[in-house]
Amino acid sequence: MFEPIIQIAEEAGRAILEVYEGSEIDVETKSDSSPLTQADLAAHRIIVARLGELFPEIPVLSEESDSISLQQRRAWTKYFLVDPLDGTKEFIQRNGEFTVNIALIDEGKPMVGVVHVPVQGTTFFGTQLDRPTAWMIEDGQRKQIHARPMHPKPEDDAVVVVASRRHGAEALERLLDGLRSHFEVKLTNMGSSLKLCLIAAGEADLYPRLAPTSEWDTAAAQAIVEAAGGQVLDLNFQPLLYNQKDSLLNPYFLVIADSTYDWQKHLLL
Repeated sequence: MFEPIIQIAEEAGRAILEVYEGSEIDVETKSDSSPLTQADLAAHRIIVARLGELFPEIPVLSEESDSISLQQRRAWTKYFLVDPLDGTKEFIQRNGEFTVNIALIDEGKPMVGVVHVPVQGTTFFGTQLDRPTAWMIEDGQRKQIHARPMHPKPEDDAVVVVASRRHGAEALERLLDGLRSHFEVKLTNMGSSLKLCLIAAGEADLYPRLAPTSEWDTAAAQAIVEAAGGQVLDLNFQPLLYNQKDSLLNPYFLVIADSTYDWQKHLLL
């Protein structure tokens, strides 16, 4: 299943780059006040069409799809959950921190995920359909990736925290205060699902998301994180699930690299 989904994400990425590298980006405002560009729509059309051709039996829910009721969605045992362009604000600012996200949800759990980074030409993918496995494609080379353990760590190795550049700063500072009483903390801010991919690739330890997100923002990268050995948990330390309620908003959550470590004792939530 991976190869065609990777190819679809890369094709959508090329369509996004055509707009990104052009002279002007036209921006509309959606009903929820979030921005929409011609790149979002171009990527959406490509992904929905290609998935429909290859997997006609599996429904597709995209951020840019028409509204679909919970009653209709709950009849789906499997479906694709898509964010055609995650990080539209980063796209508009042309900072490169945006992604194409495609996930396969099965019984509420993200089982396959592909996250493509158009500007870098990098792709992350992971699956739990057979045995958990996560990979990264960079410069045409594939390598397996793993979330990193908290121990053993060199004494001078800081806990690396990734966080949103735009959301939840006040709550994040409270959480970091608790961590700093036990560890040296290195904070990196960035946009889109790249934050989860850093956890999966063993480059960060914790991503606290203490501000709103939607299910399509997280599903693909969650599949990759969990395939790499990490976890995505709500603030009650329960796994983040999908298609369980009328709203498509996620609860606040934590992405942790080392699922064996007792994070609860250090986090002020």
